[in-house]
Amino acid sequence: MAHYAFLDDDNIVTEVIVGRHEYETVDGISDWETYYGEFRGQRCVRTSYNGNIRKNYAGIGYTYDEGRDAFIPPQPFPSWVLNEDTCLWDAPVPYPDDGQMYDWDEGTVSWVQIELGD
Repeated sequence: MAHYAFLDDDNIVTEVIVGRHEYETVDGISDWETYYGEFRGQRCVRTSYNGNIRKNYAGIGYTYDEGRDAFIPPQPFPSWVLNEDTCLWDAPVPYPDDGQMYDWDEGTVSWVQIELGD
């Protein structure tokens, strides 16, 4: 089974569906991106769970960047920077490597340890 993302006019993913593999031909149809797109009246782009194509599996709200041929998730915080290799967002400060749990604090641009109650 293959997965396809429908895009709005701004290349934002509005829906992801399960469809036919590109190597399947049914009733003379083999270009499934075009078929699904024309059927729906939206641009349709294949996506992949394992990241074999287009860097990341598409999700609702992701942007399809045609130049990078990648699905990019929404930016979680204004200070985070797009990693050009993964097309994911990196915090400006690496996540601490001490085994504790942290949340991002955009106000201080830092990781804040989560205090767990007893």
